[in-house]
Amino acid sequence: MSRVKRSVHGRKKRRETLERAKGYRGQASKSYKRAKEALLKADSYAYRDRRNRKRDFRRLWIVRINAAARQEGMSYSQFMHGLKEAGIEVDRKVLADIAVRDPEMFRRFAERAREAVAA
Repeated sequence: MSRVKRSVHGRKKRRETLERAKGYRGQASKSYKRAKEALLKADSYAYRDRRNRKRDFRRLWIVRINAAARQEGMSYSQFMHGLKEAGIEVDRKVLADIAVRDPEMFRRFAERAREAVAA
């Protein structure tokens, strides 16, 4: 078995880890061991929060739609049910954007939803 010299790759690995940890507080940006631990945590938080971001945005859209629907005299659930009955397939992201930017268009959606529930 021939000998494998690892110093180049080992140094490269440590340098990349420390570069990724630049800006971290204290030893987390200077010591390889601490930087490695900090990056493990950071990566796990990043993975988790990429999923949580989707959850957070959906909650925000629902809050905005609910606020706009209540100005039209409906609850969020009544409004969404009316849209489904009317056959209007607009996702929450677009509805929330319309609620914020174009109240007149949202009013028309609310009227169509109200009519569909009444019918």
